[in-house]
Amino acid sequence: MGFLTGFYFFLIRNGDRDMGKAEVKNKIPHEKTADDSLSAIASKYLSFIKKERRLSKYTFRNYNHAIGEFSKWLKINSPELKFEEIERTTARSYLIESQAKLAKTTLRNHFSALRGLFHFAQERGSCTNNPFANLSLPKLQRKLPKFLSEKQTKALLLDNQHNPNDNTKTDFISERNQLITSILYSSGLRVSELVAINYADINYDNSTLRVSGKGGKERIVPIGRKVMKQITLFREKFLAEKPNSSAVITSKSGNRLSIRSIQFILKKRLREVNLPEDISPHKLRHSFATHLLDRGADLRAVQELLGHSSLSTTQIYTHVSIARLKEAHKMAHPRS
Repeated sequence: MGFLTGFYFFLIRNGDRDMGKAEVKNKIPHEKTADDSLSAIASKYLSFIKKERRLSKYTFRNYNHAIGEFSKWLKINSPELKFEEIERTTARSYLIESQAKLAKTTLRNHFSALRGLFHFAQERGSCTNNPFANLSLPKLQRKLPKFLSEKQTKALLLDNQHNPNDNTKTDFISERNQLITSILYSSGLRVSELVAINYADINYDNSTLRVSGKGGKERIVPIGRKVMKQITLFREKFLAEKPNSSAVITSKSGNRLSIRSIQFILKKRLREVNLPEDISPHKLRHSFATHLLDRGADLRAVQELLGHSSLSTTQIYTHVSIARLKEAHKMAHPRS
């Protein structure tokens, strides 16, 4: 656990970028075109967020779905309405109906997509107002993130016991799986970031990784000397002939692992050490952040390590630490 206290202050400033306002910062030329229908503008907007903003394929898929749902609703309720004629009353009507069908988080994501779409259209002169801007959405009841205690994390990271009679394939899988959990916890990476890492992204001298996060935003993440040694030994043992362009986390045949594969591997490992199987790879990220703050790490430092664009996203972990302190006070103080 000692590496947690030693590296959180190691940072390279990449410049802030608020993902919620990225469309505002990316100026789009005003160019009124002949086809300003919803489908045509949506197609251009989706191409823009994919190629220029470089949002993840999951965000792209969700935005595409959200716009499609609105389009279907519009065809049923206001089939004659042109794109530039969509007003706030239409947006409110859609909000009212959507509230009955969608969870609050999904609802907010859908309306974020529509707000971005109309902002894009405004910037290029396809409409004069954004009916989804500043729309009052239901507030989220933020749940505190689940995480492993330091004792549980230590159990998860203990070296697997190797059978001397195991063949190379079993050794490879066992050591690779151990490497997966070590990197996830030591760096706080998203699973999508982990599977994308190549050996070329590793700085062996500084024990850091170059990570491409949401929106293509790069950051430098320390992983500690112990994990760096794990990576080095694993490569020397199994992947010495592979070029620097190769993925760090692969199958035995050398193919890059999928996110789903990582989830399955972690679930299997949790079962082996009798830990709750509902702990996902992302909860290792929660554990990373919570343990850093518990040990006195600066909130801004944790924000940069996690690659959060907004400090408010990171602040949820301070609530976790405070909640634990209050519980400890209640259990131990004579006048609590």
